[in-house]
Amino acid sequence: QHSIDPIVFFKICLVGYLNNIISDRKLIEYCSDSLSIRLFLGYDIDETLPWHSTISRTRQLYEEDIFEEVFQYVLNKCIDAGLVQGSTQSIDSCFVKANASMDSLEFKVPEQELDDYLKEVRHFSSIDKDQNPKRKVKHNKARKEQRIIKADKHTLKSIATRQKKWSREQDQRPGAKNKGSKYTSNKTHYSPVDPDARISVKPGKARKLNYYAQMGVDSDYQIITAIKADYADQKDNQCLQSLTEPIIKNLSSKAIEIENLLADAGYSSGENYAWLEDKGIKSYIPPHGTYKGGPENFTYHKEGNYWECPEGKHVTFRKQRIEKGTLKDLYLTKRSDCKGCPLKTACIGKQHEKKIMITAYREHYERNKERLRKRPRHKTERMKTIEPVFGTLTNFLGMYKVNTRGIQQANKCMLMAGAVFNLKKLLKYGRKPLKSVAKANKITQKSREDLVSKTNAFIRKIISDVSPYNFSKTILN
Repeated sequence: QHSIDPIVFFKICLVGYLNNIISDRKLIEYCSDSLSIRLFLGYDIDETLPWHSTISRTRQLYEEDIFEEVFQYVLNKCIDAGLVQGSTQSIDSCFVKANASMDSLEFKVPEQELDDYLKEVRHFSSIDKDQNPKRKVKHNKARKEQRIIKADKHTLKSIATRQKKWSREQDQRPGAKNKGSKYTSNKTHYSPVDPDARISVKPGKARKLNYYAQMGVDSDYQIITAIKADYADQKDNQCLQSLTEPIIKNLSSKAIEIENLLADAGYSSGENYAWLEDKGIKSYIPPHGTYKGGPENFTYHKEGNYWECPEGKHVTFRKQRIEKGTLKDLYLTKRSDCKGCPLKTACIGKQHEKKIMITAYREHYERNKERLRKRPRHKTERMKTIEPVFGTLTNFLGMYKVNTRGIQQANKCMLMAGAVFNLKKLLKYGRKPLKSVAKANKITQKSREDLVSKTNAFIRKIISDVSPYNFSKTILN
């Protein structure tokens, strides 16, 4: 097929997102049937629009940097129009459907690729042992490292134990007593159609192949300052730094600095609190429920870095170590201090000394909690800023599903959806108010005259090309 003008390509993408159309085939059909869109694209009524495959191929050929530049250009226009305050940013995430089916999932194999070993680890349902995937793919797009099991034997054993009851009661594929249900996990399954898509796990929701949309929104006019696609098996606190850096980069081009960052408890971690403080950003992120601040009835003394028990004994700092990926401080008492203590049984049971393991970022947690106490409406402020944006994107601007495959292509789609959202905001709020009614009437009259003249010229051309006789002057005059 013929190539396409880059300007026409982005105009077609703009039409698709504005009309909530994600299918390239349906998008070209819609553009072909609309005279106004043909005029917008620069195509005459008898000219053929590009094929839908040309749109898909062109999207794949363009680098992500080009789509980022388009998003940045629209964002700069919003900043110039005074729609971005910049000091307070809210971040959140949501799942976006991937263009892959759960029925095409296949099992990851060990590096030695032994079929006998496969049957040993396929302990989830009988359908996995005896049958192939319901929808066998023609071409497996997954790389070799994506097909290999990376979980150790202990992890696989824990999965088997946790799902023993599930496999007994729901032996036939996802959902209770569904004939096609089976237990799926990113550690044991992959999608050969779209290897970058991940199985999302959320309480009360069915397991689906999704992408993770991470987004930052300004609190003034709800302008999107950064948006990116991530893997759906990531946790929010693992994505905070990679999301905040583009926000800082996009706003710093206009000399705007972030002062406050609002997020939900999913983004909380000591590492994130410390990283934001190093960047000079105040975090307003509720700590996760697992953070307790220290043992009950124990008092912390910052000067000596020790905890004091109710009996006045010191639990002193010994060392730092990483536990489950988190840096923690280890505090211990002496055996002689706990020997003969009247509270020993209730405090340490059969142990010989008191042991306290607490996050090494405790001071960062406490400073964040103090900021939350002084700003009690942070949750309402965050929700009213970012939740409507996600609702608009997923329901009206074509981000309810990614119609491409691969995380790079998904990132391009999300960048375009964010640019279109900002463009609509710019057209709605970025116009300068008219000083008088007379001026408004004058502009309206001028626009009407221009529209009439262009329409007449367009109709003249149609009649002169179609009719064997030149009736255009008689009809239009």
